[in-house]
Amino acid sequence: MKTKTLKKNKVNIVTLGCSKNVVDSEVIYTQLKGNGMNVSHESKKDDSNIVIVNTCGFIDNAKQESIDTILRYVDAKEAGVIDKLYVTGCLSHRYKDDLEKEIPTVDAFFGTNELPRLLKTLKADYKHELIGERLLTTPAHYAYLKIAEGCDRPCSFCAIPLMRGGHISRPIDELVTEAKSLVKRGTKELILIAQDLTYYGLDIYKKRNLSELLDRLSDIEGMDWIRLQYAYPAGFPMDVLDVMAAKPNICNYLDMPLQSGSTEVLKKMRRGITREKTEDLINAIRDKVPNIALRTTLISGHPCETEEDFEETYQFVEKMRFDRLGVFTYSHEENTHSHTFEDDIPEEVKQERADEIMALQQEISLELNQAKIGNTYKVLFDRKEGGYFIGRTEFDSPEVDNEVLIPASQYVRLGDFADVKITSAEEFDLYGELAK
Repeated sequence: MKTKTLKKNKVNIVTLGCSKNVVDSEVIYTQLKGNGMNVSHESKKDDSNIVIVNTCGFIDNAKQESIDTILRYVDAKEAGVIDKLYVTGCLSHRYKDDLEKEIPTVDAFFGTNELPRLLKTLKADYKHELIGERLLTTPAHYAYLKIAEGCDRPCSFCAIPLMRGGHISRPIDELVTEAKSLVKRGTKELILIAQDLTYYGLDIYKKRNLSELLDRLSDIEGMDWIRLQYAYPAGFPMDVLDVMAAKPNICNYLDMPLQSGSTEVLKKMRRGITREKTEDLINAIRDKVPNIALRTTLISGHPCETEEDFEETYQFVEKMRFDRLGVFTYSHEENTHSHTFEDDIPEEVKQERADEIMALQQEISLELNQAKIGNTYKVLFDRKEGGYFIGRTEFDSPEVDNEVLIPASQYVRLGDFADVKITSAEEFDLYGELAK
């Protein structure tokens, strides 16, 4: 079928996966805009004749979503709705050769570090003056700041180093410049992300330097909240907590994926830590920052995980009472160390274990939320939906954590802070009213 005639080329960027991919898409978006191109992100209209799919290749479900999205746009190309289809990101980096054979309709596949080649293919220049500049795809009041790329950790189950390469820290001055630019454009909350925040600086400063980075960022005028995501427990730099305790604009929040509560499973995962040391670390963190909200993620059904191992993890969650928790079922990833084991836990058992942990966490979350009733919190409002203004406290990250809802009759401006008194609570939501 002949492609329909469109106006001047328009590019639509489609982003799948984690916040690190969001940042990558924002960089692509900024570079294309800087070249004078007409670009949209996640456009719902059929007015773009070029589509770039930024894929995720982390686990089976994410890979399948990426494949399904690519195939949807392949159909659109074959129907003449779009002219060109390009694929980038983690899945494309990891399986490029296979994808080129299996889906030849795609015009080109690019790896995670091939932005200049992608731009050249689109007849755009890689503009060095735009490094550190980003047009946001998130609401203007919060932004992700990727402080490092890749990972040097040896986790047996993880394919991220295969897709993102080794750990590369960005210099502090470059990050401070980018953060200042974001604040000038209205960003009030900066969410620091990397595959492992705690490794920051080892490659370029020869020491863990997250605390100095935080100190510098927290001094930026107009920076209301700084949030930390994706910290690794083994070798955790405790001086980070001193800065967190001293600086009121660093949120009392830490996202630290722990993966298991069983020492035997942690050993097979090559995490470099035991359950006992993990508990000691959590207690030390809570001692240094008493009001901190801890978020973690676990993996259910790693090869060789016995019922006893699972029970140990269950008891670990019961004992530590995390503020936020998520569970992934184990995904058997090619070319990882865990792939040398037999994937011996049936999928239904993996899911049953995940469901049990989440049912426990639901009880814990309800109890912790109910304890907040009557308290007043500073809330940053993200959106209006279904008769409510919806926001978050410093203890909650966008999209993955609890939300605070107030009736839309109590007007607040989106992107602004307001004090909210909590009047009722559910497992994962708080309800309140503007404090008088």
